[in-house]
Amino acid sequence: MEQKVHQGRNVKRFREMLGIKQEALAFDLGEDWNQKKVSLLEQKDVVEEALLQKISEVMKIPIEAFQNFGEDQAINVISNTFTSNDTSTLNAINSNCNFNPLDKMVELYERIIQQQKDTIEKLEKMILNNN
Repeated sequence: MEQKVHQGRNVKRFREMLGIKQEALAFDLGEDWNQKKVSLLEQKDVVEEALLQKISEVMKIPIEAFQNFGEDQAINVISNTFTSNDTSTLNAINSNCNFNPLDKMVELYERIIQQQKDTIEKLEKMILNNN
């Protein structure tokens, strides 16, 4: 079964997890970007790799997260992790797994928190510059 990856929706998911508004992402992407353009981007199944790389740098999230995170994968991870009493469930997700998925989640949340701090700092600077 081929996995469906909707890269635009992944950009939206991570943007929302980081608490970043479309306007703020547009601002970080450059002067030729606006909220509507970000909205249209988030509707695209496939996003150009160069643009994904720029979004990856702005959000501080690996480009692979946008390219590889599929709906089926998310459902499988959730159902395998939270609906079984088996303590080896995390290893069953990927038998070739050479890292602890919980460590990766903690790492992602730490990045999200740092990104939120950075966003707040940028907004504070913007407010101060406009006053």
